[in-house]
Amino acid sequence: MRKRKVNIAVVGVTGAVGQEMLRVLETRRFPVNQLAPLASKRSAGKRVHFKGKPLTVRELTNSSFDEIDIALFSAGGEISRKFAPLAVKSGAVVVDNSSAFRMDKKVPLVVPEINGADTQRHKGIIANPNCTTAITLMALNPLHQAFGVKRIFASTYQAVSGSGAQGIFELEQQVKALAKGRKVKKAVYPHQIAFNALPHVDTFLSNGYTKEEMKLENEGRKIMHHARFKASSTCVRIPVYRAHSIAVNAEFTKPVTVANARRAIMKAPGIDLLDDAKKNIYPLALDMAQKDNCAVGRIRKDCAMKNGLSFWVVGDQILKGAALNAVQIAELIAARP
Repeated sequence: MRKRKVNIAVVGVTGAVGQEMLRVLETRRFPVNQLAPLASKRSAGKRVHFKGKPLTVRELTNSSFDEIDIALFSAGGEISRKFAPLAVKSGAVVVDNSSAFRMDKKVPLVVPEINGADTQRHKGIIANPNCTTAITLMALNPLHQAFGVKRIFASTYQAVSGSGAQGIFELEQQVKALAKGRKVKKAVYPHQIAFNALPHVDTFLSNGYTKEEMKLENEGRKIMHHARFKASSTCVRIPVYRAHSIAVNAEFTKPVTVANARRAIMKAPGIDLLDDAKKNIYPLALDMAQKDNCAVGRIRKDCAMKNGLSFWVVGDQILKGAALNAVQIAELIAARP
């Protein structure tokens, strides 16, 4: 379906996800009429580039959304809660990358390859899922459609860029310090991240899980329309710059074979099958960084549960976990008459 030309605002345009949104809008040839680059007062006046042309960043204000059709938000929950309703009031549809509206019953939570039709029932705001949720479900949902998932146990291996530019900087500085025999400095993470693995992503809850770990179950239920879905996760930060990896053990209601699982994956959009253990072929964070598709490998029968599969899925959390998914949602909006 031909997309109408629309006026786009990108809120948080100077951040890592905001910059990626500009690139994705350009590479996917999104039908942009006019683009409004918006950020905080501190960033106003800076230059960003879109389609080879420099654009001056504007300060985000209450009147920033006049004549805007779609507003892509990636500036944190506080900003979204304050300005998203103002954007809707001005007539824009908001695609929000924060956690502010994800579990709001009135707000669709969308991965276009899975539940893109949910965008049709929006009330002005559509939420982007957590990055780990989106990447995991890209592999899990095709299997769920074929075999009916009951529950999963997952361990994540999350890149430092998930903490923003400061996470990357801290890893770089610690590696340099250790190479010179100096003591490392910690600011972003409670422990040294260089050459380490921290089983601590987001804040801890009273049940012992972190907020990040509970998102996979809560958001997974909403996206897959599966109220009984259960997920027990341990989220781990590792010294990788970009792309998250997730090890999943999944139990299904129907009998499952590796061959049928591979066929289900191969038919699904947005997910590649990289699965040949004899040739050491499986998804790697280094390879999947800056790739639009996610990839899955190490598919095998789970030896600890009935009707179980184990697999390894990797995806770029800045792309499918954030910017790309948001632009794909915007494409669905723009395609509507």
